[in-house]
Amino acid sequence: MKRMAFKMYLNEGQKEEYKQRHDEIWPELKQLLREAGIHEYSIFLDEETNTLFAYQKITGESGSQQSDNEIVQRWWKYMADIMKVNPDNSPISVELTEVFYME
Repeated sequence: MKRMAFKMYLNEGQKEEYKQRHDEIWPELKQLLREAGIHEYSIFLDEETNTLFAYQKITGESGSQQSDNEIVQRWWKYMADIMKVNPDNSPISVELTEVFYME
C-alpha cells in the first residue's frame, strides 16, 4: 500500500465553507476515489497559514488528483472560489516527501 501526502492552500476565511463542502461530498466523487484504490483520505488545516495537509493510503495507481476525470474536474471548479488553484481549477498542491514512518 502506498502512502501519499500533499499540501494545498485555502483562501483566508474559508475554513467553514471548505468543511461544509467536504461534509457534503458528492457520492459519485466518493465512489470514484474508492474505485481508484484510496482507502483512507484525511485533510487537516493549519489555521495559522491556511495550509491544508492531505494524506491518503492508496492501493491503486493514482491518487485523488485525477485531472482527466470529469467528476474531479467538476469538483475542482466547485472548490476554485475558496482555494488557491491553477488555471485549470486544480488545487495548487505540493506532494510531500515522507521522511519518517512508524507502524
